Amino acid sequence: KTGFTFQDRVLGDPDMTGTLARASFGMANVMNRVSMHRWFLEKVLGIHRDKDLPDFAATTFEKWAKNEGRLLKTPPPALPAPEGATDATPAVEAVLFQTCYVQNNEPEVGRDALTVLDANQVGVQCVEGLTCCGMPRWERGDLDSLRAQAKTNLDALMPFVDQGSKVLVVNPTCSMMMRREYPELLEGPDRARAERLAEATMDVSEYVWSLRKEERFNTDFKSTPGDTVSYHAPCHLRAQAVGFKGRDLIRKIPGVKPKTVMECCGHDGTYAMRVEGFEPSIKYGQKAFDGMNDNEDAEVWATDCPLAAIQFKQHAGRKPMHPMSVLARAYREDGFPTKLPTEDK
Repeated sequence: KTGFTFQDRVLGDPDMTGTLARASFGMANVMNRVSMHRWFLEKVLGIHRDKDLPDFAATTFEKWAKNEGRLLKTPPPALPAPEGATDATPAVEAVLFQTCYVQNNEPEVGRDALTVLDANQVGVQCVEGLTCCGMPRWERGDLDSLRAQAKTNLDALMPFVDQGSKVLVVNPTCSMMMRREYPELLEGPDRARAERLAEATMDVSEYVWSLRKEERFNTDFKSTPGDTVSYHAPCHLRAQAVGFKGRDLIRKIPGVKPKTVMECCGHDGTYAMRVEGFEPSIKYGQKAFDGMNDNEDAEVWATDCPLAAIQFKQHAGRKPMHPMSVLARAYREDGFPTKLPTEDK
């Protein structure tokens, strides 16, 4: 009824924020550590001055993918149907929905996901023109802007989905939006398209886990993060009821026994960033912080949620890795300090 505040507009559009940060040629990252600037952000945008903010990458994930020849705007023609089959085979087995966080802040997580998918012989490519899933808009009640963002993603992804490609999502918040919320929040023809997208969408770890009985499933790990990994199960992954496949994949590294923490970390989208949410978010996340720290033998922490990783780094003292990053490093001899003996592989 009253419209949206400047804070709503800025926090609801992480892609715009990323674009502006890159235009500053790195100054945004520097200024986010200057107390006077943080006071200004608090007064103008309502972002708590003590909240750790993620750095912005100099180059987007999409630009990197284009330079690597892995960015497509439209799918290649489908392959002929195998003998005895009626449907053609999609030219691209899966496409990666990198999420706005990977796009703007941590492209290396997307690169690690591609490394793991490549190691498991998944024919995966990236798609040009993806935008934020719309969760920041939705939590502010800005349905019109959410629907515009969703339409952009549908326009980019549906040519691949209609050919039979899977959509693999790095962040469980985004996979939840595309699976559960798009079909409910969109209208008209977009709702029908959203229902088809939801059927094709999977968490990236969930898809790799689905290959575990196939010959291409790769367990040729060359280094290990240690006997114990502290694994945090994000709320938005638990909400999808698909299990914790990132944790299960880490368990495939010889000798690794992940210990799972189920409590909410308290970040809750942009809630922990705002003045009114910063202090309560620490209280809400304390059980999760304590749970991760209780695993004293864990040399590595892991979580599927990049925002949860920021919360743990600030309030529990260590930043968890994405399961795709753990696996990507374990495939390399120099990935972790401890190499795996040949007989243990």
